[in-house]
Amino acid sequence: MGRRALIVGGTGTISMAITKKLVKDGWEVYLLNRGNRSSELPEDVKVIQADVNDEADVLTKLGDLTFDTVSDFTIFTLAHAERDYRLFNGRTKQFLYTSSASAYHKPAASYILTEGTTLANPYWEYSRNKIICEEFYMRKYREEGFPITIIRPSHTYDERSIPVGVHGKNGSWQIIKRMLEGKPVIIQGDGTSLWTLTFNTDFAIGYTGLMGNRHAIGEAFQITCDETLTWNQIYQTIADALGVELHAYHVASDFLSEVGKQYDFWGSLVGDKSSSAVFDNSKLKRLVPEFTTHVPFHTGAKIVVEYVLSHPERQKDDPEFDAWCDRVIAAQEKAKAEVLG
Repeated sequence: MGRRALIVGGTGTISMAITKKLVKDGWEVYLLNRGNRSSELPEDVKVIQADVNDEADVLTKLGDLTFDTVSDFTIFTLAHAERDYRLFNGRTKQFLYTSSASAYHKPAASYILTEGTTLANPYWEYSRNKIICEEFYMRKYREEGFPITIIRPSHTYDERSIPVGVHGKNGSWQIIKRMLEGKPVIIQGDGTSLWTLTFNTDFAIGYTGLMGNRHAIGEAFQITCDETLTWNQIYQTIADALGVELHAYHVASDFLSEVGKQYDFWGSLVGDKSSSAVFDNSKLKRLVPEFTTHVPFHTGAKIVVEYVLSHPERQKDDPEFDAWCDRVIAAQEKAKAEVLG
């Protein structure tokens, strides 16, 4: 008998790579989503087109289907977690919940993070909601045996968007554009904090290795690559991939959070990217020994740059963010000049 997986979503940055790898590995794959990006899916994937929030419609379309694993990449609040418990309790042998490494204690007690690191993030509501969902599912596991596996990704990316720390509402294209135009780009802090970037195909190896693994039930696993870089190195690698000189401009994260409230830097920087993050993946590798880093960032950056520059639809200008960057840099320069007299 083949293994059968249901993925709610299945076409996002993380889940598309998982979907493709499952098909390659011989799984019978069902996706439950609204039909976005269906043209990019392997032809063997079965799509159940539905809104997961319409529980009655979902149950009707699922019929008597049962699964070895169910994964949902659309759970951000307790209401979402409770919805999926109602939909899939008794229908799957394993339920994989995608939490977030941003849920780990901030400020960090140690820059080395394991699954045993305390969960607490007073700066970012997104992370606090992820913690609440984890607690809900673990309670259901302890009290009822609900077959939960918790996954904590950190900064995972694919070929469609370069990972940066400070960006606007339209993503990272404006940063690439500023680099190409020779403009300074803002890096939070002094750029020396440590960070981990994971290409989605590497993430998929760790994730799919936990699917159907009974030793993963009732456990949490972080999945990140083994390469650690400073933010200065990350931006320099992007500039190298573009073939341009990097003009880095460092600004304190607290200041960016105050003057950039429209971008929620208080959460994404102070509550996440400003803290050094080095991940110990030993727990994952005990269950998935084949997990390793196949796409280091200097390779990933080239993949992204080549893709974005050859796909105009990924080049969405953000003049509002561009002007904001110029104002922040000008304000910092004026403040420096005043201090220096």
